[in-house]
Amino acid sequence: MIHGLAVSLLTFTLIYASLGNEIEEKSTSVTEEPKPHSASEEGRSCGCNFLNRAGVSSGSKSGVLFPEAAVKYTREANEPPVKNTKETARFNQMVLIPRGVFLMGTDEPAIPQDGEGPARRVHIQQFYMDMYEVSNLEFEHFVNATGHVTEVAAAPWWMPVKEANWRQPEGPDSSLADRLEHPVLHVSWNDAVAYCAWAKKRLPTEAEWEYACRGGLENRLFPWGNKLLPKDQHYANIWQGDFPAHNTGEDGYTETSPVTAFPPNGYGLYNMVGNAWEWTADWWSVHHSTDETHNPTGPATGKDKVKKGGSYMCHKFYCYRYRCVARSQNTPDSSASNLGFRCAADQLPDYLQ
Repeated sequence: MIHGLAVSLLTFTLIYASLGNEIEEKSTSVTEEPKPHSASEEGRSCGCNFLNRAGVSSGSKSGVLFPEAAVKYTREANEPPVKNTKETARFNQMVLIPRGVFLMGTDEPAIPQDGEGPARRVHIQQFYMDMYEVSNLEFEHFVNATGHVTEVAAAPWWMPVKEANWRQPEGPDSSLADRLEHPVLHVSWNDAVAYCAWAKKRLPTEAEWEYACRGGLENRLFPWGNKLLPKDQHYANIWQGDFPAHNTGEDGYTETSPVTAFPPNGYGLYNMVGNAWEWTADWWSVHHSTDETHNPTGPATGKDKVKKGGSYMCHKFYCYRYRCVARSQNTPDSSASNLGFRCAADQLPDYLQ
């Protein structure tokens, strides 16, 4: 049975947030007008290129725009260590990703302007990756434990849908009652960093994310291979039908799906493409060297952060970004109704051992 309600056009209005300096600020101007693919596509977007606005460059090595806020969630500031509850233990699991070498990017980009190419040889040391996207249940545990206020909740004047936030994804009349197992949305990059620090983890680099997405496969479009529907089975939550007028929900969902839905890839990771975009640690750039690298971390500074994986709003003809090499960007203080994250770690946190 198709999960969820039919989605109105308003639902697809992506929700943004900007933490401004003046509380009375009522609107923020976008520095650059988005360019639709063609005249016939005017007003039709999954949000990949409509979420960017003037950002703040950071020269810090950590890439954290507000280090004074993030430090509240470090190990030293939050003893004793985090403990899994009976409810969150089901989702808060990590997978060891083995060290290896892979070809990052592609020489046959589907969206060249996104910087999908060129292909380059990259070495990755072993690390741990969350098996699932961070769920609403886990994020609620974090908020209850720390009192964290997300940037979208702190700056409601930015939101086209009044009072929408991670607890109320479509506004005051919505709730998480039937989607605690779904990915948390409406979280900025800064919110994701705060959660990861509290959980004794971090965001994955773009290289780590893409390496993990491939699940041990080389030169394949998706985490499971090149065919979108192997044996006519759905392996990801994406848009079917006429975007944005009607999502047929052939994959079982018209909005987000539980983080445990659909088969995992070769590394045991779920929903690496589709469902919700995922923040990475890297600053955004579309220029890449073909030089062989070891554990690259992206540019030292920038105004946007890289997000990967696409979402349930991605359709091949308007947002063919549910591929491992696909990428897009947002400012670190922005959030959206189809954007979440998962964590990585160099070592498995003590409370998960």
